[in-house]
Amino acid sequence: MIYNILSNLVVLMHLLFIVFVCLGALLVLKWPKVAWIHIPFALWGVIVEYMNIVCPLTPLENHFRRMAGRGIYETDFIDRYIIPLIYPVALTRNLQFILGSVVLILNLSIYGYIVYKRMKTR
Repeated sequence: MIYNILSNLVVLMHLLFIVFVCLGALLVLKWPKVAWIHIPFALWGVIVEYMNIVCPLTPLENHFRRMAGRGIYETDFIDRYIIPLIYPVALTRNLQFILGSVVLILNLSIYGYIVYKRMKTR
């Protein structure tokens, strides 16, 4: 039971990490110090996609799933809806490059706006 809960928590943490990597720059608009956390996380997200590196959260989740005696897909909410968002079945090298580029362009655009806004107010 505890391993089942831990695996689900790791999946949720993984999803929140992905959302933060993609959209965390928006938080910097309100709280500029978040940039110190977001920029390294965003760079890590881009590197993982570009270099096809396995995120450390994936083996941790798989470990807890094995300990819980669970397979890859079951019928609970997390397995049915969140797992496919994090691990798409059709994920190819080209799609990974596109996803990494989207994250990079999105974050550069937001940070570019932040820098422009700051320079304009000075």
